[in-house]
Amino acid sequence: MLPSLSHCDIASMRDRSTTLRQIRQIGAVAFPVLLIGALPFVSFAFAGESARSPISLSDALAAFKKQQYVQTLELLDRLAHEGIAFPDVSTLKIRTLLKLGRPVDALTEYERLEHQLKRDNEPLLREIAIGFITPLLKDMREQMRGAAYTALKELDSDEAIPYFEDGLSDGSGLVRALAAEGLGRREAGRRSPRLRKALEDQAGLVKAAAIKALGRTGDRSVIPALERAQSDELPIVRVAALGALFRMGRKEAWDRLLRAAEALNPEERAAALRVMGELKEARAYPVLLEAMTYQQPSVRGAAAQALGMLAKPEAAASLRKSLQDPVPAVRATAALSLAELGSKESVSALRQVLADSSPMVQAKAAAALLRLNEPYESVAPVIRKLTQQNDPGVRAESAKALGSAAGANAREAVEALRTLLVDALPLPRMVAARSLGHIGTREAVPILKAALKDQDEAVRATAGGALARILTSR
Repeated sequence: MLPSLSHCDIASMRDRSTTLRQIRQIGAVAFPVLLIGALPFVSFAFAGESARSPISLSDALAAFKKQQYVQTLELLDRLAHEGIAFPDVSTLKIRTLLKLGRPVDALTEYERLEHQLKRDNEPLLREIAIGFITPLLKDMREQMRGAAYTALKELDSDEAIPYFEDGLSDGSGLVRALAAEGLGRREAGRRSPRLRKALEDQAGLVKAAAIKALGRTGDRSVIPALERAQSDELPIVRVAALGALFRMGRKEAWDRLLRAAEALNPEERAAALRVMGELKEARAYPVLLEAMTYQQPSVRGAAAQALGMLAKPEAAASLRKSLQDPVPAVRATAALSLAELGSKESVSALRQVLADSSPMVQAKAAAALLRLNEPYESVAPVIRKLTQQNDPGVRAESAKALGSAAGANAREAVEALRTLLVDALPLPRMVAARSLGHIGTREAVPILKAALKDQDEAVRATAGGALARILTSR
């Protein structure tokens, strides 16, 4: 039976200066009574001689809503310490860890939750995948920020728009260009006021990306800015402005684009040819055919690329001829453009290119055949050889080629990419992760989850982008 303490007893103990040991003994006996009916919402813990106040999940939720993430985590840890570890507590802890920029810890907590539920929580897993990208957007290293924004582009979702808008203020022109391209992928991004301000950027790549995106909006209020850009000192910006103006209905821009396609400057000529292909203007066809024999390889490559974008089946004959070009980059581009055309009659020529002297051309030919849905067995020997090359760039090219697989070829491609995800160097692993996202099959999900534990941050971010891409499309 529990001892009964009267006011006189307590007063008597105080008067006799009862020792702390006696009070603790009494408290230890009375403590179970105090807890009756209070769990699971009440948590007590002694800190010295005092007990903490009772807490509940609603307290943690309130702190989370106030963006008091450290306090939220402390409250959740107290709940878990008292054995209150139901799914809602774990879920809130995962989201709190992500807010604190701790995706690795969030993934560990998610795995506990997954084990408890015996299944994936795909919306939550998607949040974690994105959580591996966002902390790197502010990384001190340009290459890490570049990897993060590249991964974010894989998302193809409006939720990425605020991040891309922030990226337009990055100190690196390359990163700002990636951000501008990301905004250009979504209609809501193309309407961003921040994208208009990018027309004043000092970097040509940024201005050109912004111009191309704005040209697809149909918003005629940007025409004065595009007209000014026609006189920019950089050819890439001038040509982009001409293409955007043509999209806006300014037909006279075509004549200036034709003149740019005949410019002595190879950079301007190549840029004009690519823009012609992007516009899918039939009048460009003879211009592109003529450029396929131009002396400058970069111009021939641009023409081959533009013919693929133009999507005229009759271009296949000229592109097959370019598979014999003396410059590997031109041969590689021609192979991919044949796949763009869906040219099944070019399969035989592409199979011959699998024996090309250049590993890069071999990889592009394999990619083209996979895009044309040729059996995986037809490219498997080349892919296997490329993945064993000493050059990490070649291994990365083989990983990129595998990303073109679809349908019946997907399973074997995924298995080959699984092997590349344990490559000794980060580049092939990054490209392998991105290719898994492009294939997009369910078999890729557990592989990419494992890749979130890669030792390299850029690989983890790339895997996050690929995983989020797959889960977004479901």
